[in-house]
Formats: sequence, C-alpha cells, structure tokens
Amino acid sequence: MASARWPCLILALLSGVAVSGFPRRLCRLLGKRSLPEGVVDGIEVYSTKVHCKVTSRFAHNVVTTGAVNHADTAKEVSFDVELPKTAFITNFTLTIDGVTYPGNVKEKEVAKKQYEKAVSQGKTAGLVKASGRKLEKFTVSVNVAAGSKVTFELAYEELLKRHNGKYEMYLKVQPKQLVKHFEITADIFEPQGIRTLDAEASFITNDLLSSALTKSFSGKKGHVSFKPSLDQQRSCPTCMDSLLKGDFIITYDMNRESPANVQIVNGYFVHFFAPQGLPVVPKNVIFVIDVSGSMHGRKMEQTKDALLKILEDVKEDDYLNFILFSGGVTTWKDTLVQATPENIQEARKFVMNIRDQGMTNINDALLRGISMLNKAREEYRVPERSTSIVIMLTDGDANVGESRPEKIQENVRNAIDGKFPLYNLGFGNNLNYNFLERMALENHGLARRIYEDSDANLQLQGFYEEVANPLLTDVEVEYPKNAILDLTRNSYQHFYDGSEIVVAGRLAAEDMNSFKADVKGHGAINDLTFTEEVDVKEMEKALKERDYIFGNYIERLWAYLTIEQLLERRKNAHGEEKENLTAQALDLSLKYHFVTPLTSMVVTKPEDNENKTAIADKPGEGPVDAEVIPSMAYLSEYVPAATERGPVPSPSGVFPESALWDRQMVGGSEEMRGSVGLRALGSRKGRGMNRTLGGGPGPSPACLFSSALSPFASTANSRPPQTPYYVDGDPHFIIQVPEKDDAICFNIDEDPGTVLRLIQDPVTGLTVNGQIIGEERSSLDSQTRKTYFGKLGIANAQMDFQIEVTPETITLWHGAAQSTFSWLDTVMVTQDGLSVTINRKKNMVVSFGDGVTFVVVLHQVWKKQPIHHDFLGFYVVDSHRMSAQTHGLLGQFFHPFDFKVSDVHPGSDPTKPDATMVVKNHRLTVTRGSQKDYRKDVSVGTNVACWFVHNNGQGLIDGVHSDYIVPNLF
Repeated sequence: MASARWPCLILALLSGVAVSGFPRRLCRLLGKRSLPEGVVDGIEVYSTKVHCKVTSRFAHNVVTTGAVNHADTAKEVSFDVELPKTAFITNFTLTIDGVTYPGNVKEKEVAKKQYEKAVSQGKTAGLVKASGRKLEKFTVSVNVAAGSKVTFELAYEELLKRHNGKYEMYLKVQPKQLVKHFEITADIFEPQGIRTLDAEASFITNDLLSSALTKSFSGKKGHVSFKPSLDQQRSCPTCMDSLLKGDFIITYDMNRESPANVQIVNGYFVHFFAPQGLPVVPKNVIFVIDVSGSMHGRKMEQTKDALLKILEDVKEDDYLNFILFSGGVTTWKDTLVQATPENIQEARKFVMNIRDQGMTNINDALLRGISMLNKAREEYRVPERSTSIVIMLTDGDANVGESRPEKIQENVRNAIDGKFPLYNLGFGNNLNYNFLERMALENHGLARRIYEDSDANLQLQGFYEEVANPLLTDVEVEYPKNAILDLTRNSYQHFYDGSEIVVAGRLAAEDMNSFKADVKGHGAINDLTFTEEVDVKEMEKALKERDYIFGNYIERLWAYLTIEQLLERRKNAHGEEKENLTAQALDLSLKYHFVTPLTSMVVTKPEDNENKTAIADKPGEGPVDAEVIPSMAYLSEYVPAATERGPVPSPSGVFPESALWDRQMVGGSEEMRGSVGLRALGSRKGRGMNRTLGGGPGPSPACLFSSALSPFASTANSRPPQTPYYVDGDPHFIIQVPEKDDAICFNIDEDPGTVLRLIQDPVTGLTVNGQIIGEERSSLDSQTRKTYFGKLGIANAQMDFQIEVTPETITLWHGAAQSTFSWLDTVMVTQDGLSVTINRKKNMVVSFGDGVTFVVVLHQVWKKQPIHHDFLGFYVVDSHRMSAQTHGLLGQFFHPFDFKVSDVHPGSDPTKPDATMVVKNHRLTVTRGSQKDYRKDVSVGTNVACWFVHNNGQGLIDGVHSDYIVPNLF
C-alpha cells in the first residue's frame, strides 16, 4: 500500500551564494583549484546547522548559517530555507560583524506601512513564497563587505500531525557548495516513550549514510544526527560540488499502552488520543468523479489507475457507488451496493470504461450522491453501525447547471445537514481551490490538492488510505464542567486509524489537583468511552524536571492549534463572526510572535551604508484567487516614488511623498511576470478576480478587467486641492469654494428608496448615483425623520465598469464579470487608468486616471441602536479631468461659480446668524452653520463652517431637486 508523505518538518537548505554570473554547480577537479576548500567566488559558507527540538509532537526548529567573504570586494550572500506550509515562522535574525538585525512580527497593515516607508527609495524583497507541494521558501540576501562575516538564523514552529501511524520530518537538503560544518540534529522527547525512530536520505547510498548518521532512542528520548564531512559531501572523489541534494527523512512513533495521553505545564494542557486495535467501522462511500473534457489524457488515466487500486483495498463490509459528472450526471448503480467480490469485479469493468466528455456539473453530481447516501440510510440498505463518506474529484470549476460557488455550497450544506463528511480533491491548479476547501470544511471534511505529476495516482491512493479505516464516529472529548477555558476543537465526526486527535486548553483553576478527560465515540460494535485521569501536580513536577525541553511548549502548542483552527473557521464565517475570529487569531499571532496569514515579519538589513527593510508574509494555499487576509499584498511592479505630475495616492486616500508596490507571491502561485496588468490583492470573493491580468499568466476571460488600456491612461495623479465637494450625513451636501475660503451647504429631503443623480459626465462616461435610506422607525414628527445615503452606484460607460457600494458589501462589475467584497476586507484592484482600494471598515478610494478620485466613507452605528442604519458618505477628492459638461447635484459645482454674502444679522437661533446670498442670479436667505468632514476621522469628523441654503438647495442648484431623481442606480 502506498504511503503518503507529509511535511511534518520540511527544510530545504540553500545556504549559499547568489553571485551574478556564477554557475550553481561546480565540477572542477581538486588538483586544478586555486581557492581553499568550500570557497566559491570568495565566499565561504563555513557552517550550516539545523536543530530540531520536538517535545510532545510540537517542533521548534532553528536553521543557522554562517559565511565569510574572503574576496577583496563586497559580495552578496543569500540564505534560503524551505519550511512546511503548516509551520509558523517565529524569529529571524541577521548578524554582520557582531551587529544583530532582528525581525519583528507585526500586524500585516502595520508591517506594510513600515515596509513602504523604509524602502520608498530602494529595492524591495518579499521573503516567503510557495515552493512546490508542501513547502514555502524563505529567502533573504545581503551584501557582505570584504573580510566580514554574516550569520543567518531562522526559527519556526509547528505541530507534527500523525499520518499512517507515524510522524514524519521531511527535510529538503540542498546546500549550493561544500560546507565545512554541515549538521542536522533532531532531539525528540515524548512522555509516552518512543517506539520507533528511523532516518533515510535519497541523495546518498546507505553505506555513506551510515558513516555520517547516528540515531538512537531510549525510553522517552530520541536523537538523530547527520554530520557529513567535506569528503562525504563531494559528488565524486575529485569534485568540488556537493551531492547533498534531495530528501532527508526522519520518522518516529511512540508507545501506546493507553489510547490517550494528557500533559499539563504552567496551567495549560494538551490531550492526545489515538486508540489502536479497534475493529474498523464499515463505510458507505460515494465516489463523485469529474469526467469532463478537461480530464482528458493523463489525468483521466491516472484517476482510473487510482480507482482500480482503491477497489482492491475496499473491504467486503463496505458499500459503494460511482457517480460520474460532465454536462450531466451518470451513476454506476441506482443505489449503493455491497463490496462483494462479484460487485468489485463489475466495478473494475465500469472504471476501465470511463471516458471523458463535456462540461462540469458539480452541483447536480454532489446532490445525487448525497441523496443516495441519505436514502440508503433511511431505507436501512446499509448497516446501522456504518459511516458515510463522499469523496469528490474535480479538475475545474462548475460551468453548467448551478455554477455559483456560494449556491452550490449552500445546496450541499443543506443536503448533508451535518450527517457525514465531504472530502474534495482538486486535480491541478485550474480550479477554485478555496471553494472546494470551504465546502469541505463546513461539511466536516477537508480538501486536498492533487498535483499534476507522474505520481498523481499515488496521491489519490494515499488520500484514500487516510480515510479507509474509520475506527470511531461522532467522537466527543469531554472535560469537567467549568474546569477548562479556551478549549480547542473537541468534537470530530470520524477518527481514522493511523491518525491522532489533539485537544488543548487552559485550566480554569491554578490549584486543580486532578484532571479527568473522557473521549466518547461510536465503534463498529458498540459505543465507547475512554477516560484519562492524571495528578496535575505530579505531572507538572515531572515535566519541569526535563531541562532538555522548552518549558512553555504546551502553551505554544495550544496557541498554534488555536490560531490554526480560528483561521480554518473564518474561511466560512461572515460579518461580525468573521471579524471576531480574525481579531482572536491576530491577537494570538502577535502575542506568540507567529507569522500567520494575519501578520508579517519585518526584517531590517544593512544595504549600502543604510538600513533596508524586507517583509515576510505567510502565503496561502490555492491559485491567485486564494484569500490573503485581512491586509494588503503587494503588486508586482515598482512605482517611482514621485513623477513630475506628483505622487500616487495611498490606499487610505492620503497622498504620501512616495509610494511603492513590491513584487509579492500571492496565494501560492508562481511569481507574476511583467509590470503591466491588473491583480486583485488582499481578501477577495467572487469569480471575477481569480487570475492575473495583462502581464501575468492565466486566461483572461475569467478576469474582472481586461488588460486593455482605459481612457484614463496614467496612474500618477496630480496632487489634488483640498476636497471641495461631498455629501455625508442627513444627507448634507457641502460645496467648498477655495477662492472664497468658504463653503455652501444644503440638504435634500426625499423619501427612502429615492435615487439621486450626484454626478454625470457625458464626455468621460462617468456617473454617480445615490439611493436614500431612512430611519428604521418613523418618528412621530415626520419632519424630523433623518435620511442618509445607503447605496451608491459608480459607473464608467466607456470602460464598461460599475461599482455598487452598500454598508455591507462592495460589488464590482466589468461587463458581465462580477466580484464582491466585504467591508471587513482590505483589497486593492488596479490597472492603467483605474484604481479601487477598500480599507477595512473605513473607506473606499476610487481613482480614474490622474484627474478623478472619489472616496466613499463607511459609517457604522452602534449595533443596538434601535433607529439608525449604517450609511455612506461620498467625497470628491479630485475632479479636474472631468469635462465642462459634468452635471448632477454635486457635478454642477465642478465648474467655477461666484456668490456674495451680505447683511449678516441674528437669526432665529442666536448661535446661527442669517444673511443674504446672491448666487446664480438668485437672492437667497441663508444661515450660518457647520457640517462634518469624516475623511480623516469617521467617528468624530472635522467641522466645516458653511452657509446653509434652505428648501432643498433651491436657487443654488440648477432647476429643482426633483430634476435629479433617477429610476435606478445604473
């Protein structure tokens, strides 16, 4: 049976030199070289050490590399480490000639601001990128002066997961040259006692490995050391290049005299549960297989090979069926059938005759399979003590029938209703992996990517082996009431043989003497309860005496597991729930110094006599449409700090002295090439924004925007004057007149639901409309009812582009392509002539070229406020490129106009004098007052003094206010 390999501890050691023009591999003979051993182009990497310290499955890993520059000039030295995607970086330091430059973990947005400030005049570096199936590559390089030494040190942590009955540390070893002191050590401490420990290397013969490797274990401690000498590192006896290039794998498991083990240190506990020897629960499996045209060729052949192998391993007590989907849905049998030898033989013939054809109807296929499982259970066609599983394999997105991911997700959730898990296997990269993952997670399953490679059939078989042997169902881990705080996930639909359940938490009372835990589940024959009871004081005393383990490992394990599960839960959360999950995960990430999808590590390094800053982010799984949340990623283009037209506006609407967008890996795809095109960055939803545009790879039809240039060709905006026009509040229109150093304001009183034309420019094609909302309860005096703008529509007819903004969502259309964002997101969408930036729970900035910029401000009221709605404010930051034909309630004031105020005298309110205003050949009575500008501070605002024009602006606006009522937003 195939064994899937898992990245329990994956390191690729590329501790070497990045010197321009120098080859990566050297095959010069020893007799011909003139440099000392291990020196390449003047750089000697004299030491590379990896120290892995594992305590109760929690791994703390430190990678250290030292180099010295023997050359007469400065050289660039690079440090590359490949680490597991499941790991969190915790620290990085760079030491040059005794001076240490540390890395600091910060909230993503804070890190980004520090990053932009530090590198606004120099080059940038994104430090972490996805690398292959299981890895992320950490890379940093630095110039080292002649004769100087540099030391790099990277630390990261992860919880090792048990798969197929073992824990695996998989190290990718690849130094770029001979290293005098090369060493990998692993110290393992497991309180249950170590049962097996092994190590192997793919790049070296067993004879050579045995001479460089030592391994031992006794009781609770295990040790592995790999120290090849210079001669053992050579690819041949007379070569200068290294043979250390491949996989170094450490595997172990522990004694399991008891199915459970509880450990308590410093008020935190971890509970491991992995029973053995239980009979396997019979399973009812529906295989839902994509046979659309895109599966043609090797993918289909590999799928059939895997299914044939799986059929060999299906147990006779199991029930199964196959559902094939393309444009339609076909089934092998009308109902589930038992896996008798006769039925298995018939199933093999069915699988061998599978052919690819047509489109992709995911919705109907899944619903057919779920219905079949539900019906089999209801009609008692399957054993009472059996469990059901749906496994779907697809290589693309739904494109026939119900094709909306959110609707498919809803249909599947309602059909399964929590009764059994769904496992989604995504074949290749040309699919919406995040959709598959979200759908699996909310149905108690998981998603797995199957990589298009020669071993794809083995990947499929390996996944099936993980779920082939359920030992328990409906597992609940219970603790005494009110005794535990901050508990991680403690219920699991299935426990599979060879895996492990891990629960962690905090003790409510420091003086607790005993700790009891019950694990309850349904077995193949009967219901089971496993009880574990420990003496808290004795346990803590015993563990504290172990000076070779890091003392707060259980607390850090709890934090790691809590963050991991919070991030998983937020993938299907919305609104306030998602906001709370994000806040919890962010707080823990910062407290424990973890680089997670919510944080970044800022690394300052010396460069040309000044410090430069680089940033390390956590890449996401999936293609470019993966969520990178909640903060900004960086565009693959360097934007000059300033142009002759002026600087570029920042996402917050503030215009800094310089702006920089860094090249950055987004969502685990390869780095984007070219500097022209559009990418949606940050958290994003919808199908319209899942590809690169213009310069990046990937098909364009699915994109929100095409790569064609817009009528607004420049992205460098002139610095606009102070905002002259906006509408905010009840709704208050403010027209600032810089020439007068004064302002005019007016209200529009209309019924909720009314849509008003704010801006219309027939030349540029721009229009902005706003829909009025009212208070939730009408007041007794209808004259005092307050109204606001609850929806805005911004459109550019020439670009075929629309934005609908509400207090909940922002929806963008380019033609028929649509993408929807939340105000909980921070995201930027940009291309030549267009920029849309959403700043989380604050504002949205829309810029068309170098002369039109709008800002939409979000106002959120107290949640328990019984009357008021959340509402929007609209600000025109720059309008100088709009035509002279622009009109609308705001647009008409983009053109110069004059007014005079005289006869200022007391009004009905002693604090607000009245006056006479002459404007547009009208003589009006106006009142002095003030309104708020909320661009800089949405909660308090800034007072703006103005002359208030009564009666819906009559006499100030052209015509009457009802002339500006339009039927809809667009």
